Amino acid sequence: MSKQLLVPTAVGSPECDPLTCAPLSGPDAEALAPAFKALGDPVRLRLLSMIAAAGDEMCVCDLTGSFAVSGPTISHHLKVLREAGLVDSERRGTWVYYRARGDALRALATHLAGPAG
Repeated sequence: MSKQLLVPTAVGSPECDPLTCAPLSGPDAEALAPAFKALGDPVRLRLLSMIAAAGDEMCVCDLTGSFAVSGPTISHHLKVLREAGLVDSERRGTWVYYRARGDALRALATHLAGPAG
């Protein structure tokens, strides 16, 4: 079961965006925190970056060789990303394929974007 990230209903103007116009409410902070926590690990941040850069999807078999950690550790990190709602996965035979959730990445970016200028 993947968690849904908070997506602002209206993107702020260049002078005022969701994070700098007003403090996050408790429920909003609770909705966003799991995704930011998942990205707090360098391996998970790299995994998400690799999956997102792949465009469509990426096989776990293509991810494991890029890290100096074991396959089960990579699987754990991918599970954390999936549970945080940042990636979706699909099992095909022996392998699992991952794709970044663009809506989740946009929601995080929207909340981090500062005023232009």
